[in-house]
Amino acid sequence: MNNDLVSDLLNFPNVLKYKNKNVTFFGSARFDEENFYCKKAYELAYKLNELGYAILTGGGDGIMRAANKGAFDSAKSPSIALNVRLPFEQNTNPYVTAKYLFSNLSPRKFALTDRSVAFVVFPGGFGTLDELFEILVLAQVGSKKVKIFLFGSEFWQGLDEFIKNTLVSQKTIKKEDINLYKITDDLELIANEILTI
Repeated sequence: MNNDLVSDLLNFPNVLKYKNKNVTFFGSARFDEENFYCKKAYELAYKLNELGYAILTGGGDGIMRAANKGAFDSAKSPSIALNVRLPFEQNTNPYVTAKYLFSNLSPRKFALTDRSVAFVVFPGGFGTLDELFEILVLAQVGSKKVKIFLFGSEFWQGLDEFIKNTLVSQKTIKKEDINLYKITDDLELIANEILTI
């Protein structure tokens, strides 16, 4: 087994010591801080951190940086970065109170999903979609009882239509599986629903 992978696995107890009230934010690393979605990620992370939730991200730029900064500025609960060594990106953003650098994507993804009670998925690319579908599968098979929010109805509309009009209609998923996620533009709704968990 790869030594880096062994190291990642052996350090899980340290990485996962934040056992409850975690919310993970996913989204593009490529947005700048003036981007609309980054501003909303900051706002929501600040609010949730004020309510006592630790904020977990992949530790990079864009949505991750914005969410970590919101939690960092609130400073009521941890702002956690679980980063990964990649050839083209990314340094850990400075707005964290705890961080860990993984060598492999799979253990990092597990750490980002294992202890969170909710996930807020902002617009992003392949990495964001990979993370989204992983948690949808975990929720679908009953491995996780979590809330999954997709922020930005305009961005997610096409995916939602594909899921409903192709996956459901072709019977590759059950009709009730569309209830595993909620698409919204309402930060208050997200915060209030997370509080019910």
